[in-house]
Amino acid sequence: MYVTMASHIVGYPRMGPKRELKFALESFWDGKSSAEDLQKVAADLRASIWKQMADAGIKYIPSNTFSYYDQVLDATATLGAVPPRYGWTGGEIGFDTYFSMARGNATVPAMEMTKWFDTNYHFIVPELGPDVNFTYASHKAVEEYKEAKALGVDTIPVLVGPVTYLLLSKPAKGVEKSFSLLSLLPKVLAVYKEVIADLKAAGASWIQFDEPTLVLDLESHKLQAFTDAYAELAPALSGLNVLIETYFADIPAETYKTLTSLNGVTAYGFDLVRGTKTLDLIKGGFPSGKYLFAGVVDGRNIWANDLAASLATLQGLEGVVGKDKLVVSTSSSLLHTAVDLVNETKLDDEIKSWLAFAAQKIVEVNALAKALSGYKDEAFFSANAAAQASRKSSPRVNNEAVQKAAAALKGSDHRRATNVSARLDAQQKKLNLPILPTTTIGSFPQTVELRRVRREFKAKKISEEEYVASIKEEIRKVVKLQEELDIDVLVHGEPERNDMVEYFGEQLSGFAFTVNGWVQSYGSRCVKPPIIYGDVSRPKAMTVFWSSLAQSFTKRPMKGMLTGPVTILNWSFVRNDQPRSETTYQIALAIKDEVEDLEKAGITVIQIDEAALREGLPLRKSEQADYLDWAVHSFRITNVGVQDTTQIHTHMCYSNFNDIIHSIINMDADVITIENSRSDEKLLSVFREGVKYGAGIGPGVYDIHSPRIPPTEEIADRINKMLAVLEKNILWVNPDCGLKTRKYTEVEPALKNMVAAAKQIRNELAK
Repeated sequence: MYVTMASHIVGYPRMGPKRELKFALESFWDGKSSAEDLQKVAADLRASIWKQMADAGIKYIPSNTFSYYDQVLDATATLGAVPPRYGWTGGEIGFDTYFSMARGNATVPAMEMTKWFDTNYHFIVPELGPDVNFTYASHKAVEEYKEAKALGVDTIPVLVGPVTYLLLSKPAKGVEKSFSLLSLLPKVLAVYKEVIADLKAAGASWIQFDEPTLVLDLESHKLQAFTDAYAELAPALSGLNVLIETYFADIPAETYKTLTSLNGVTAYGFDLVRGTKTLDLIKGGFPSGKYLFAGVVDGRNIWANDLAASLATLQGLEGVVGKDKLVVSTSSSLLHTAVDLVNETKLDDEIKSWLAFAAQKIVEVNALAKALSGYKDEAFFSANAAAQASRKSSPRVNNEAVQKAAAALKGSDHRRATNVSARLDAQQKKLNLPILPTTTIGSFPQTVELRRVRREFKAKKISEEEYVASIKEEIRKVVKLQEELDIDVLVHGEPERNDMVEYFGEQLSGFAFTVNGWVQSYGSRCVKPPIIYGDVSRPKAMTVFWSSLAQSFTKRPMKGMLTGPVTILNWSFVRNDQPRSETTYQIALAIKDEVEDLEKAGITVIQIDEAALREGLPLRKSEQADYLDWAVHSFRITNVGVQDTTQIHTHMCYSNFNDIIHSIINMDADVITIENSRSDEKLLSVFREGVKYGAGIGPGVYDIHSPRIPPTEEIADRINKMLAVLEKNILWVNPDCGLKTRKYTEVEPALKNMVAAAKQIRNELAK
């Protein structure tokens, strides 16, 4: 075991190295296992994580970062802030109530889900109002602390900070939108005091409050809320060391002053990877006698740390904060990276030497802490330096032709020559669609059999001919079902794809892939982000065969399904040796080639998903315009060369789009389908406020992340609400998102009701 140095991990992945928690959750939800079975899997995972950190020599080990769904929902449970529709009557919140809030049930919909800052992780948005009766209803934080202590590991319990919790909440349905959520702070703090008292009684000596909203551009009254909150908590926190953890961006200068003046706070954690300007603030003045938790190891990417550079940064900080007050940390929770590089058996040695997953980052943190204390592992640092040099000089990374093509893009804004209104007229003459055309977003259920076929083909257990025959039959089945449901614009269901980004990355140069590099997106949903290590190009067509095959099965329009360049970027582990915009332009050129090949093959509707465009928006307002400029430009590059009669769709989901609506319009897509129902139709408010949208638009009419089947009347009501703010000739009817996570027993009746609702409204409009 290493000597324990001043080292800290903000948080750790929960799913397990082989997604053990995912399978345990899904088994429980399907009624195939008990709550006790699920809890046993979770306890075993927690124990192994704590042991791993302790064995690596980490001093400040977090607890209560494990979650069955997400940490904000855990905070909602702790506070007893359960919306009345779930029928909770008090007592300790159990799985039934907890998962009903997250996923909905047969009678009530789930709470809204949205992105966690600028990541692909999601959280369940708290619904609050003046009548919420906050009460200490989940003792998870103290139970996990005691659990770790019983295993011989003293941890730092982690809580979502009270101000961040309220700033991430929304007014409940029926509550005025102008309601001040921060007015609930005294009620929330009363419960936090109870949690703190429990943790103190259990023997905790440290407590970590995650307050990532401190990196945002906050108005003065919101900053004041932090001062008020921690002043109020100070007596309860007396005797504890208190760490306020921030991450994902720089801290604004005024916020830094507020944060470092908070009452009763012992330590401050900063992201020094994405928040490099924060270094200047720290060097300009740091409170005497306080701890600095310096986040120099990247919690959000998989590249090996440049140990020499990080050590130099830390040594510079020693003179500012004092040697005994400097703690080496990750920049954020390791939740956002893959679990362990040891599980990767198919990555070649060169690329593997460039990488560090969560388990390796723990070692990096402790190696830096040891070096800072005079116990530098020279061999480890030398191997790291060699890997850094290898990556910089590798011919696999650079492609001069690709770089020149991307550089040449900057001379034009790449707009289609004809305006969207004229294009829609030309497309309607060709497609002859009814008013309120129906469609789906792309994927259909990924059955056990379908996953088996893909798995066996990858393992070379079945031939390519057998694989193609199986996928062809699945496409035929999906097309037939859509025709029977009388959907207007069809999709092929994407049976050949496990993941919308991974599928394209596997066929583009400059990408590498993992076997077990899974990352949690929400609940049990995991994704396996590709690794973009070099310049990107398209060696050959990627989707033309499958789209053409699907179109041959029907006379109705068949969408060609692509993932857009910004979404591929934001849902990958991206190279950090050049600006993200450069990588995106390279991907855009590859997708442009694919779009034009689809058009040549006779595909007249092409969807280029940009589900993650909003997700990548920088957290600081001063950086947002530049991002939106190159992100929107990249999308336009993909389809600038198509004919007016080719209809370009895009799709976006599970983010707050209202503040970027003008950039969405600037994408110049012919049709956009966009999540709407899970967020309680928040999107429609932007049109009520006078924003004019002339292209086709399909705000989602039902939430696909819940097993609940919406009745026809409910969908018809949603369509009528849309017609109150949107013209009937531009409105489309579709679900919120793709259907891959649902079962056919849920999908078929839901789509049947959707089509029935569209026909009902068409008839009413005709009258």
